[in-house]
Amino acid sequence: MKSTVETLSPTRVRLAIEVPFVELEPSVKKAYRDIAAQVQVPGFRKGKVPAAVIDARVGRAAVLNEAAQEAIPAQILAAVREHDVKMLGRPELETFPELKDGEPLVFTAEIDVRPEITLPDLSAIEITVDELQIGDGEVDEQISGLRERFATLKTAERAAQVGDYVQVDLAATVDGEEVPGGSATNISHEVGSKQLLPGLDDVLVGMSANDSATFVTQLVGGDFAGRDADVSVTVRTVKEKQLPELNDEFAQMASEFDTLDELREDLKARITRVKKVEQLYAARDKALAELVKAADVPAPEGVVKEEVEHRKQAMVDQLERIGASLEEYLAAEEKTEEQVDEELTEAATEGVRIQLLLDSLADAEDVQVSDDEFGHEIVHRAQRAGVQPQQYYDQLVRSGTAGAVFGDVRRGKALAVVMERVKIRDEAGNELSLDELRGDGAEGAGEHDHDH
Repeated sequence: MKSTVETLSPTRVRLAIEVPFVELEPSVKKAYRDIAAQVQVPGFRKGKVPAAVIDARVGRAAVLNEAAQEAIPAQILAAVREHDVKMLGRPELETFPELKDGEPLVFTAEIDVRPEITLPDLSAIEITVDELQIGDGEVDEQISGLRERFATLKTAERAAQVGDYVQVDLAATVDGEEVPGGSATNISHEVGSKQLLPGLDDVLVGMSANDSATFVTQLVGGDFAGRDADVSVTVRTVKEKQLPELNDEFAQMASEFDTLDELREDLKARITRVKKVEQLYAARDKALAELVKAADVPAPEGVVKEEVEHRKQAMVDQLERIGASLEEYLAAEEKTEEQVDEELTEAATEGVRIQLLLDSLADAEDVQVSDDEFGHEIVHRAQRAGVQPQQYYDQLVRSGTAGAVFGDVRRGKALAVVMERVKIRDEAGNELSLDELRGDGAEGAGEHDHDH
């Protein structure tokens, strides 16, 4: 085989490959075996059809075409190794070559390659995150949420108000005809929540137990979708929500603490941990953005295109799982498919640049991944997928994606190097260390976070 490489851009090369016909003999023999196993010829067992019969029945050109298809990927890989090309994504043939008897196989392929990246001095990168501040109002909001969870309902001998809970019967008709599925009895509803029919809450305010009323609403589904319906509503009961008093007894009921002060301190600590995680994620994102900008990392078009296709298909699959379609999503978001493609392209481009940057940093820092680290990631992903670790690993090996997971772990370790070396300050000018930002449970934006 003879091959040459031509640089088209910092992220793309063209390989010109010429393979003598004699080197293709193994591929030609394999093509005969594969075709023999597929064709049915009277008088011959499947797989035992002679080459001359295949030439007569199928044609020598078809055999040579099959041989070329089998040989080209291996020849490209050989050329990639010969020229030490750092291949990314799938090679693209400019045209599929025609192989003729006795003549060499000649073709060209374009390949996205990893660009040479000049890494900036990490210690020279400075980023600023929001100052960690916690107001009493945030703790009060958490306390209010707890009180709502432990609220009780008490029958009220008065008219319904916003925030009350009512038991109601509903019946809908259109032009006097009962709406299929439009009747329900003894439904619990929070007045003002707007969880049921449009217009219902307006009618319920001021109604007492055993009161009835009628209102008009537009139906959104069923045989009468888009038409106005007359809905009769009867209130069975009115109940008001009673919140527990804020005292030590409430703290004991709602938590493991003996006093309200202890509960408030615990809630404040929880809010602090959440905000530290937010600071850490903000620092991570800003640090990576600054590094990508400083290194002027180019994004290979073919790799970005593949990533966009992957993300779009994942979006479609997720919509289908919830019973929706891409068209419905576009209508709900008031977007065109072109706008979604632009958004996906922008996100994919940034993601590819970050991966290239972290790969280069991992090489420069000689980042290694131990068997224990790789195994830990397999166990973690298997747990999320709900399968046994060995089963998950076997699936990765069969699909050829085990290397991608290994690369993710390596990038995660490179990201930890970034976070340890860049300078992080809050808006008040306080310098923050990675350990301070991590706190309890915030390590996810360091070495264990590979979803860049």
